[in-house]
Amino acid sequence: MDILKMVNTQKVLDWRRHIHMHPELSFNEFETTEYLVQQIEQYPGIEIIRPAKTGLIAILKGGLPGKTIGLRADIDALPITEEVDLPFKSKSPGVMHACGHDCHAAMLLGALDILHGQKDNLKGTVKFIFQHAEEYPPGGAVDMVASGVLDDVEAFYGCHIFMDAPAGTLLAASGPMSANADIFSISIQGKGTHAAIPQKGIDSLLVGSSMVQALHHVVSRNVSAFDSAVLTIGSFHAGNAHNIVPDTAEIQGTVRTNTPEVRKDIVKRINEVINGICAAYGATCELTYTYGYDAVDNHPGLCDYVKHVATSALPGITIDKMKPMMGGEDFSAFGKIAPAFFAGIGAGPAEGDYFQGHHPKFCVDEAALPYGTAMYAAFALHAEQIGKF
Repeated sequence: MDILKMVNTQKVLDWRRHIHMHPELSFNEFETTEYLVQQIEQYPGIEIIRPAKTGLIAILKGGLPGKTIGLRADIDALPITEEVDLPFKSKSPGVMHACGHDCHAAMLLGALDILHGQKDNLKGTVKFIFQHAEEYPPGGAVDMVASGVLDDVEAFYGCHIFMDAPAGTLLAASGPMSANADIFSISIQGKGTHAAIPQKGIDSLLVGSSMVQALHHVVSRNVSAFDSAVLTIGSFHAGNAHNIVPDTAEIQGTVRTNTPEVRKDIVKRINEVINGICAAYGATCELTYTYGYDAVDNHPGLCDYVKHVATSALPGITIDKMKPMMGGEDFSAFGKIAPAFFAGIGAGPAEGDYFQGHHPKFCVDEAALPYGTAMYAAFALHAEQIGKF
């Protein structure tokens, strides 16, 4: 069965372009959710459940007994001003689908279109998860899991388009595929004074500068070269005038790790570093550390299954190894319910320069959409083979 031939490419393109033109930020995907509901309601017999204010789960019951499968796509956008001159460019100032979630949602709608047409011969139940707020912790997956609607799912599949591979490529591998992704902020309390008499104060900007320098050595001098970790400072604010030693400063950053042990050790080390620096300068500080998404861990049996399905159901597709990434992905929450697999769908140009996700010039090759759509559908259509690999 060549599932690529079953994809209604024009529908998928239309869905993608509409969603791209109307991006919405995490936890605010109200119009996007309503649009998805309007499209899904055109398919009789599909139950729609809304576990949170945004996002939804659509349930299709097949005509034959079988497994219950969860297919997930994220739907939120980013606070970025689009710099790509497309006919379907974002109409929302300062908001853009710069990470491909518009593609994921459209591909999942395309899979729903295919599977609904096969419902009489479909074995089992498919739960289409249009998930809100992947981009912002605690993430929308938490709401989906907490609802209990997915408790009976026996295997989950999700995907993300990747610019490092051309359209027609499936990226797959087992094991850890993303990082534990945490965020932190440090509030520094110094003592403000006139810039002409700095000895009378405690310079919170200077304290913060020392922290930034020291924190960037935490990974290189405290984490083994055989482990993976990233600590990045993304924001540093202090002062508002040229002639005032600032009273307070604020630092914000993120930590990415692959193991629970390294995750724990880095939090401990951050505390030691910032409190030691404050003690040296006579300042005080407060660390707020928020544990974000856990790492996605691809089930090895599902990896073999996905490769088998891709080879048999998508003739001509190229399968390459997916490299672990240090980005965060709340798809990991679904893996706590049942075995889960997260794939990469090549969407980069065959040649020439391109921009990665979260960039204002991010632009995907739409030739990738039929492949992503077909993989969603193939995962469910052959679900009786899950567990045989």
